[in-house]
Amino acid sequence: MTAELRIRVIGTGRAGGSFALALAGRAIVEERGRGDLTDAGHGVDIVLLAVPDAAIPACAMAIEPTGAVVAHISGVTPLTSLAPHRRVASLHPLVSMPIPVEGARRLRGAWMATAGDPLIHEVARLLDARTFEVDDSQRALYHATAAIAANHLVALMGQVERLAALLDVPARPFLELALGAMSNTVESGAAAALTGPVARNDWDTVRLHVAALPADELPLYFELMRAAALVAGNAVPGDLDRGRP
Repeated sequence: MTAELRIRVIGTGRAGGSFALALAGRAIVEERGRGDLTDAGHGVDIVLLAVPDAAIPACAMAIEPTGAVVAHISGVTPLTSLAPHRRVASLHPLVSMPIPVEGARRLRGAWMATAGDPLIHEVARLLDARTFEVDDSQRALYHATAAIAANHLVALMGQVERLAALLDVPARPFLELALGAMSNTVESGAAAALTGPVARNDWDTVRLHVAALPADELPLYFELMRAAALVAGNAVPGDLDRGRP
């Protein structure tokens, strides 16, 4: 059945285009916009809603219920948003999809969170995806974790770029340093990968950092210094824990 799986992707944006391209040649795929969706569940096994989160309930409601699975690709939206359908599912890829061609490449072999009807695993298998289950009750926490892993990491690299600019040196060496640290974390976990003054209880060096950093960069430094101490299992000295040099 897998080779003949019939999938109708609703949404012609970056995500919809990425899924349609990634599945092309691996299933019978049709991509459709968000027009009249009444018959979207006819003649297919799965209707995959690649639409903005806020549009999911209305799109699901517009589809006449059939035996097809109606699924979305949102990380935070619960399966209850797919009412009134009996067979519902979700498939959220932990990748960004900037344009369909690149998005399709990233989808193949990606990590994806699944929930709902078992047929969604056939879609994941067609994409050679690595999967794990996320219950609806944990969906918001799951999505927050994903946002921290991607968005907050990028925000931190924004601080690196700002400080490199103050030094009048290129940011790229520091960004590549971050890549190495991230690689170590993937291989060994955060506690084993953590290095630097906080990991070795070198608080005098931390105080030098605090004295050198611009005032508007200190709040983020203090928060992450405390977070690093938590990972290392080290106690932050009182003067630094209060957030002042």
